Amino acid sequence: MAATSARQRHRRVPAAVALAGFLLAAFAAAAIGGVASADAGTYYTGLDRPAWAPPSGLFGPVWTVLYTMIGVAGWLAWRRVGPRPLPFGLYAGQLVLNAAWSWLFFAFEQPGAAFAEITILWLVIAANAVVFVRISRLAGLLLVPYLLWVGYAAALNLTLWILN
Repeated sequence: MAATSARQRHRRVPAAVALAGFLLAAFAAAAIGGVASADAGTYYTGLDRPAWAPPSGLFGPVWTVLYTMIGVAGWLAWRRVGPRPLPFGLYAGQLVLNAAWSWLFFAFEQPGAAFAEITILWLVIAANAVVFVRISRLAGLLLVPYLLWVGYAAALNLTLWILN
Protein backbone atom coordinates (compact mmCIF):
# COMPACT_ATOMS: atom_id res chain seq x y z
CA MET A 1 0.00 0.00 0.00
CA ALA A 2 2.88 2.40 0.71
CA ALA A 3 4.23 1.91 -2.84
CA THR A 4 0.79 2.64 -4.27
CA SER A 5 0.60 5.81 -2.20
CA ALA A 6 4.01 6.97 -3.46
CA ARG A 7 2.92 6.32 -7.05
CA GLN A 8 -0.30 8.20 -6.47
CA ARG A 9 1.51 11.14 -4.86
CA HIS A 10 3.78 11.62 -7.86
CA ARG A 11 0.73 12.18 -10.05
CA ARG A 12 -0.23 15.18 -7.92
CA VAL A 13 2.95 17.04 -8.85
CA PRO A 14 2.22 19.37 -11.78
CA ALA A 15 3.95 18.19 -14.95
CA ALA A 16 5.79 21.49 -15.41
CA VAL A 17 7.14 21.37 -11.86
CA ALA A 18 8.33 17.79 -12.30
CA LEU A 19 9.95 18.62 -15.65
CA ALA A 20 11.70 21.60 -14.09
CA GLY A 21 12.98 19.36 -11.29
CA PHE A 22 14.45 16.82 -13.70
CA LEU A 23 16.04 19.55 -15.81
CA LEU A 24 17.41 21.13 -12.64
CA ALA A 25 18.95 17.80 -11.59
CA ALA A 26 20.57 17.30 -15.00
CA PHE A 27 21.94 20.83 -15.14
CA ALA A 28 23.11 20.62 -11.51
CA ALA A 29 25.33 17.72 -12.61
CA ALA A 30 26.52 19.95 -15.45
CA ALA A 31 27.28 22.80 -13.05
CA ILE A 32 29.20 20.54 -10.66
CA GLY A 33 31.27 19.22 -13.54
CA GLY A 34 31.60 22.74 -14.88
CA VAL A 35 33.27 23.92 -11.69
CA ALA A 36 35.94 21.24 -12.19
CA SER A 37 36.44 22.15 -15.81
CA ALA A 38 36.48 25.93 -15.39
CA ASP A 39 40.17 25.98 -16.32
CA ALA A 40 39.85 23.03 -18.70
CA GLY A 41 40.89 25.07 -21.71
CA THR A 42 44.45 25.42 -20.46
CA TYR A 43 44.81 21.74 -19.58
CA TYR A 44 42.96 20.42 -22.65
CA THR A 45 44.79 22.60 -25.18
CA GLY A 46 48.12 21.60 -23.63
CA LEU A 47 47.46 17.92 -24.37
CA ASP A 48 48.55 16.10 -27.48
CA ARG A 49 45.21 15.39 -29.14
CA PRO A 50 44.23 13.10 -31.99
CA ALA A 51 43.09 14.63 -35.27
CA TRP A 52 39.54 13.44 -34.55
CA ALA A 53 39.28 15.38 -31.27
CA PRO A 54 36.51 17.98 -31.45
CA PRO A 55 37.28 21.66 -30.99
CA SER A 56 36.85 22.87 -27.41
CA GLY A 57 33.95 25.11 -28.44
CA LEU A 58 31.82 22.13 -29.45
CA PHE A 59 31.53 20.64 -25.96
CA GLY A 60 29.25 23.33 -24.48
CA PRO A 61 26.52 23.22 -27.15
CA VAL A 62 26.56 19.41 -27.35
CA TRP A 63 26.32 19.00 -23.58
CA THR A 64 23.52 21.58 -23.35
CA VAL A 65 21.40 19.53 -25.74
CA LEU A 66 22.34 16.27 -24.00
CA TYR A 67 21.54 17.53 -20.49
CA THR A 68 18.17 18.74 -21.75
CA MET A 69 17.49 15.29 -23.23
CA ILE A 70 18.60 13.61 -20.00
CA GLY A 71 16.21 15.77 -17.98
CA VAL A 72 13.29 15.11 -20.32
CA ALA A 73 14.03 11.35 -20.33
CA GLY A 74 13.92 11.24 -16.54
CA TRP A 75 10.70 13.22 -16.47
CA LEU A 76 9.01 10.97 -19.05
CA ALA A 77 9.90 7.82 -17.12
CA TRP A 78 8.87 9.37 -13.80
CA ARG A 79 5.52 10.46 -15.23
CA ARG A 80 4.89 6.87 -16.30
CA VAL A 81 5.92 4.94 -13.16
CA GLY A 82 6.70 7.38 -10.37
CA PRO A 83 9.61 7.04 -7.98
CA ARG A 84 10.98 3.54 -8.48
CA PRO A 85 14.39 2.57 -7.05
CA LEU A 86 15.93 0.80 -10.07
CA PRO A 87 15.27 3.31 -12.86
CA PHE A 88 15.91 6.35 -10.72
CA GLY A 89 18.85 4.84 -8.87
CA LEU A 90 20.49 4.35 -12.27
CA TYR A 91 19.40 7.82 -13.33
CA ALA A 92 20.89 9.46 -10.23
CA GLY A 93 23.99 7.28 -10.53
CA GLN A 94 24.74 8.36 -14.07
CA LEU A 95 24.32 12.02 -13.12
CA VAL A 96 26.76 11.65 -10.22
CA LEU A 97 29.26 9.75 -12.39
CA ASN A 98 28.86 12.34 -15.12
CA ALA A 99 29.79 15.17 -12.75
CA ALA A 100 32.63 13.16 -11.20
CA TRP A 101 34.35 12.54 -14.55
CA SER A 102 35.14 16.23 -15.02
CA TRP A 103 36.78 16.34 -11.60
CA LEU A 104 38.95 13.32 -12.35
CA PHE A 105 39.97 14.41 -15.83
CA PHE A 106 40.23 18.19 -15.58
CA ALA A 107 40.61 19.21 -11.93
CA PHE A 108 42.77 16.29 -10.78
CA GLU A 109 44.37 15.69 -14.22
CA GLN A 110 44.04 11.91 -13.85
CA PRO A 111 43.12 10.63 -17.33
CA GLY A 112 43.63 6.97 -16.33
CA ALA A 113 41.23 7.20 -13.40
CA ALA A 114 38.86 9.27 -15.57
CA PHE A 115 38.89 6.54 -18.21
CA ALA A 116 38.02 3.87 -15.66
CA GLU A 117 35.22 6.08 -14.34
CA ILE A 118 33.82 6.96 -17.78
CA THR A 119 33.70 3.25 -18.62
CA ILE A 120 31.48 2.71 -15.58
CA LEU A 121 29.46 5.79 -16.54
CA TRP A 122 28.86 4.35 -20.02
CA LEU A 123 27.64 1.07 -18.52
CA VAL A 124 25.28 2.85 -16.13
CA ILE A 125 23.87 5.01 -18.94
CA ALA A 126 23.34 1.87 -21.05
CA ALA A 127 21.54 0.15 -18.17
CA ASN A 128 19.47 3.28 -17.52
CA ALA A 129 18.47 3.48 -21.20
CA VAL A 130 17.41 -0.19 -21.22
CA VAL A 131 15.34 0.23 -18.06
CA PHE A 132 13.83 3.49 -19.31
CA VAL A 133 12.90 2.08 -22.73
CA ARG A 134 10.82 -0.56 -20.95
CA ILE A 135 8.98 2.23 -19.13
CA SER A 136 8.75 4.74 -21.97
CA ARG A 137 10.25 4.11 -25.39
CA LEU A 138 10.93 7.81 -25.87
CA ALA A 139 12.61 8.14 -22.46
CA GLY A 140 15.00 5.33 -23.31
CA LEU A 141 15.69 6.65 -26.80
CA LEU A 142 16.45 10.12 -25.45
CA LEU A 143 19.43 8.61 -23.59
CA VAL A 144 20.94 7.07 -26.76
CA PRO A 145 22.70 10.25 -28.02
CA TYR A 146 24.12 10.68 -24.50
CA LEU A 147 25.34 7.09 -24.55
CA LEU A 148 26.95 7.60 -27.97
CA TRP A 149 28.61 10.87 -26.94
CA VAL A 150 29.97 9.34 -23.74
CA GLY A 151 31.30 6.42 -25.81
CA TYR A 152 33.07 8.92 -28.07
CA ALA A 153 34.33 10.81 -25.01
CA ALA A 154 35.62 7.55 -23.52
CA ALA A 155 37.56 6.80 -26.72
CA LEU A 156 38.96 10.33 -26.65
CA ASN A 157 39.80 10.02 -22.94
CA LEU A 158 41.68 6.76 -23.59
CA THR A 159 43.54 8.25 -26.53
CA LEU A 160 44.52 11.34 -24.53
CA TRP A 161 45.74 9.12 -21.71
CA ILE A 162 47.87 7.09 -24.12
CA LEU A 163 49.23 10.13 -26.00
CA ASN A 164 50.11 12.06 -22.87
